[in-house]
Amino acid sequence: MRSVKRQVEIDGQIYQLSTLVAGDFSLPEVLDKLAEAAVKIIGAKACSIRLLDEETNDLRMRSTYGLSEEYRNKGVVTKDDPVITAAFAGEAVLIDDMRADDRIHFKDATNREGLVSQLTVAMQFRSRPIGVLRLYSPRPRDFTAGDIVVARAVASQCAVAITNAKLYTEAIEAQRFAEQMRLAGLIQRRMIPEKAPQIQGLDIAAKYIPCFDVGGDFYDFLPLDKDRLVITIADVIGKGVPAALMMSWFRGMLQAYTESCRNVPPDAGAAAADLHRGRKAALRTRNAIENFNKMACMECRDGEFITLYYATIDAAKRTMTYCNCGHEPAVLIREGCVCDLAKGGLVLGVDPRAKYEIETVELRDGDCLLFYTDGLIDAMDFNSELWGRDRLLEAAMRFADCPADHLVRNILAYRRRFAGLARQVDDTSIIAMKVGASRGNEACGECMAVQDSHLSGEDVEGLPQGDGVEGVPPSNRGLEARDTRVGGPESR
Repeated sequence: MRSVKRQVEIDGQIYQLSTLVAGDFSLPEVLDKLAEAAVKIIGAKACSIRLLDEETNDLRMRSTYGLSEEYRNKGVVTKDDPVITAAFAGEAVLIDDMRADDRIHFKDATNREGLVSQLTVAMQFRSRPIGVLRLYSPRPRDFTAGDIVVARAVASQCAVAITNAKLYTEAIEAQRFAEQMRLAGLIQRRMIPEKAPQIQGLDIAAKYIPCFDVGGDFYDFLPLDKDRLVITIADVIGKGVPAALMMSWFRGMLQAYTESCRNVPPDAGAAAADLHRGRKAALRTRNAIENFNKMACMECRDGEFITLYYATIDAAKRTMTYCNCGHEPAVLIREGCVCDLAKGGLVLGVDPRAKYEIETVELRDGDCLLFYTDGLIDAMDFNSELWGRDRLLEAAMRFADCPADHLVRNILAYRRRFAGLARQVDDTSIIAMKVGASRGNEACGECMAVQDSHLSGEDVEGLPQGDGVEGVPPSNRGLEARDTRVGGPESR
């Protein structure tokens, strides 16, 4: 009768262990309570819990009950210890007299502690050993088969507690990291201009759509005076925090350079005040790009580089002086014809001796210019088909005579209809610039439908695919199912 009562007590205590593991305790607290419970259930003198360090193969003491500080620090126990090896193989290792067993390495410490017999069982999670539970008694041959059953039950609870604690810690860290990334993304998006500058004779619109919280795309508008503007658009290779940090550094460098040009004193003479015009504009741009490249080469590591499109617009003289550093070429749409503005050279950050070609182009009334990063054309649908440059040009040519913000909205709406809800893997940046007043054509009625919906390009990107997609004019729905190549039915 007494043995039955004792078994009921043991079962109740083991049940309490399971509730303890699921309680609101830190891992050290749980392990301490488990070690104490093991001693009290079995009636042993002391208990120790060691966890395996995968890097060193050592078993580090994480919790004890009934042991002195001196014994806890007696020495290192490794994975190759014969008792540990046997326990990890699934055995319950009984040592009847630690004073005379050759497997015991610290006999003096054991004698001073008054320990005689020992029981060692492995803690395993999903058949993988993560540590050992050891029970000690001051008497020889003091552990029974029933003690082994209880020790295994406690070891099992320890394994669950340790795994849960690790998962919980990882979840907390992941949550903190996600919050940090979210805040970093907010800070990064503050670096992107909220709106394009207003310059007489130019109509400019832009949109940035991040793929992740932080990324490597950026663009900027840097006014030099009331008539002149520097447009930069760049893509730092890579994703996440490293690309964002590189982007932030590079953006600061571009702004510092432009600020130095902006502060040229007005009485410094015609040559100094005319640094961005004519040949001086080309010379100044070349020197700037070469310096950007040298600095990028000092900062970039192996496999890192920056693509940049750098253009100085003179609205009064109707010129654009530009350099394309391995970026997607700007597109000039004029009277139904498309021209790539691609003069330049190598990406930045690879060869400090690289040379760059500069070009100055004349701008005319009605010209439409597009600057973008590769994320715009590399968007894929669920069949892994790229939206591609041809579809971009098809949409751009259809709305080339419309206001710049309508052009951006419609391009993004067309791309969204093509890609649907397929997850994208690269940021998207797009800038549209119109020279002179928008003339308008038959597509402007469709533009008004977009304008009346009060949708931004980001809102269009976030809409579900289907017949009810707002921001895609009804007459345009199904365009992607037709021939969308440049020169196809829709562009002829």
